Amino acid sequence: MSDALQKAEQAAREAAENTEMTRLVAAVLAAQQLHNQQPTPAPAPARRPIGLYAAAGIGGAVALSFLAMAAALLAVAIAIGGVCATVCLLVLRGLWADYQNQKRK
Repeated sequence: MSDALQKAEQAAREAAENTEMTRLVAAVLAAQQLHNQQPTPAPAPARRPIGLYAAAGIGGAVALSFLAMAAALLAVAIAIGGVCATVCLLVLRGLWADYQNQKRK
């Protein structure tokens, strides 16, 4: 019976050593997997449509030049209107003065 007891004791020791060895191997494999993991590449930045920005810039410049020309034409029209009003008032003043002179005579 002592022989069977010794065999059982020997088997228990081997099983315990095997369990420890299995844990050690699992830990080594996990460490290797962590060490060998490739870093995930950063996602590429989103490309923006440069052509759209260029077209918007050109369109804005054209619109701004048209607005500047419209403002210049408006200024010329106001100046012409002012000159016409001045000439009209001077003519009417002259006519009024002539009318007043004819009344006095």
